[in-house]
Amino acid sequence: MALGVVRDLREHRAPGSEEDLAAFETDVLAGFVLARASAGLTDSTIRNDANHLELIRDWFGRPLWEMQPEDGDVYFGKVLREAKPSTRTGRAAALTVFFRFLELRHKVELHNLTGRVVECPLDEVNRPRLSVDPQLRVPPTVEEIEQLFAGWREELLSCRKFAPAARNYAVARLVADIGLRINEARMLDLEDVRWELGRFGKLNVRHGKGSRRKGPKPRLVPLINGADRSLRWFIEDVLGLFELDLSSHRTPLFPSERKNAEGTCTRATADVFRRALIDAVDRYLPTWSGRLTPHVLRHFCASQLYLAGMNLFAIQELLGHAWTGTTARYIHVHATHVEDAWVTGQRRVADRWKGLTR
Repeated sequence: MALGVVRDLREHRAPGSEEDLAAFETDVLAGFVLARASAGLTDSTIRNDANHLELIRDWFGRPLWEMQPEDGDVYFGKVLREAKPSTRTGRAAALTVFFRFLELRHKVELHNLTGRVVECPLDEVNRPRLSVDPQLRVPPTVEEIEQLFAGWREELLSCRKFAPAARNYAVARLVADIGLRINEARMLDLEDVRWELGRFGKLNVRHGKGSRRKGPKPRLVPLINGADRSLRWFIEDVLGLFELDLSSHRTPLFPSERKNAEGTCTRATADVFRRALIDAVDRYLPTWSGRLTPHVLRHFCASQLYLAGMNLFAIQELLGHAWTGTTARYIHVHATHVEDAWVTGQRRVADRWKGLTR
């Protein structure tokens, strides 16, 4: 019996011109973005991946499917040699998943157009390590944080624009008191404040940071550590100064002065809160200028709650960590297990000497 030729049922194209390849490259990238959206990734994650691919494309100067392992060696071994580990691993991950997309969706078309067989330029030999060592952070003391917020409160009495200044102060206070992330705070709506829940009220944090690109991870955060008092003050005395549509289903808790097409205030951006904290630190805690960020305030919150007797698992739930090991890095300043072990060992040695001298 003679063998027959099996015809490929996919679209068959003749070798394309430069214009055809450019149009095909654009279509492939658009399809990649749509596929990642279909997988449920957040818009910010998709934008980051697309930005990584664009930067690699600008360096390479040709379509990415032409990259060979040798090109990957040069790019990650020389061009990004001194880049941050997070940059290297993020760019490598974006390139790897893009080539996986090419292999699954466009392998035949690319072979028909270019005669090339798709091969990821990163393999087990040259792929950057995926582990990033966590940065060691030592937060300010309680006295330093009180100095910062005391000066900031005094400024509210004479500032030119009270409402936005008080809003920025309230957000920073929430970060220091209950460890909210800046983006978690800015995405809060007025209806997310649930005074009827728990002993002090709770925040419905709908846009909690997700792990492994899984999207937002919601959680309920109790208004402990004085956060209920500062938030109640903001809602009762400050929020009404903004032009808000309180009948709206989504009224931002921390609005901007800028208005949308309907004439109501929009949501303030994360950069506004970061800049406000930087300015306040420069004025009222200059010894921490350039070092005290919102993330360091989260470390301060965790370490102080641990010092006050709150257990590690409760702090983990409060901060929204997936792993206890992550939370342990936040409270390392006041952890005394090494010192306790040393003291116990010294007592044990002393007891042994007492037994020998009797």
